[in-house]
Parts: sequence; C-alpha cells; structure tokens
Amino acid sequence: MQLTRFTDIGLRVVMRLAVAGEQPAGEQSPGEQRGAATPLTTKDLAAELAVPYTHVAKVVGRLSEMGVVHARRGRTGGLTITDLGREARVGWLARSLEGDGEVVDCEGPQPCPLRRGCRLRGALARAAAAFYESLDAETVADLAAEPTTAVLLSLSTRPPQVDGPLQAER
Repeated sequence: MQLTRFTDIGLRVVMRLAVAGEQPAGEQSPGEQRGAATPLTTKDLAAELAVPYTHVAKVVGRLSEMGVVHARRGRTGGLTITDLGREARVGWLARSLEGDGEVVDCEGPQPCPLRRGCRLRGALARAAAAFYESLDAETVADLAAEPTTAVLLSLSTRPPQVDGPLQAER
C-alpha cells in the first residue's frame, strides 16, 4: 500500500513540529527551556522538508482542522503541535489524512466487470485495515524520538537564536 503525498507531508510536518522547541544535545543553554524558540512557519517547514509551500499550506490547514496543529497568524505567529498531535496514533493520523476512499475503485468511470463476484476488494480492505492497525502501535512522539530527533533538528534553515545583545565581530 502506498500513502498519498499529502499524508507523507502531513506525517513529516507533525514529526518536525514535535521537536520544534528542542535543541541538539549540548547546544541548550542552562536558562533555556524546551519550547522557548520561535514557532516554525509554513514557509520554514516547506524549506526544511524540501516540499512545495502550497502543499505544506494545504496539509497544515487540514492538520489544524483536526486539532493536531495550532496555527497563529501575524508577526509573532507560527505553528505548534498540540498535545493531541504529539500523542496521536500514527494509524489514526494516516487514516484521517488519507480519507475514507477504498484501495481500488471498482465503480469508476469504467466499472470493473468482476465487481459482482470479486473477492479482491474485500481482501484489499482487510489489508488496508491491518496496515493502519500496525501504525496505531506508534505515536507521533515515538516517531520523533532519538535518533530521529537529531535528524529533524538538523533540517532547520533558521540561524540559532542568540540570547542577549548582539556584539559586532572585530
């Protein structure tokens, strides 16, 4: 079974947002807390994940409707993952992003001549259900755990934040 590009991008977006407030080991200053960084934007995610901005914008809209991502507009806006998003089961998320369509379309513009007595449709539906059930064993937080955390954080295109006044180099 192959997931759509929409679902693929959606899963990558929530994984990246799950670690957005973290820093690689050894780079966190003593007074800095998790989540203190500026939230990522749709533009940031598109650049980091190497996918078109328009695709990420559509995915983020859907994730926001689902309550998985919180989107705030404006100068101080950005995207954050919600508690639901962090603890969401991957199977549920994939099913929600994929939609309720069947694996094969037996009733399309040219209906399949076997549709009245075919067992393939049922077998494929059971296989798809088993696929999603196996994904339900994992949460988004599980997917974003080490060693994936370090890889996700290495995607950042933003310069690291500096606390305090900037000093000119001499």
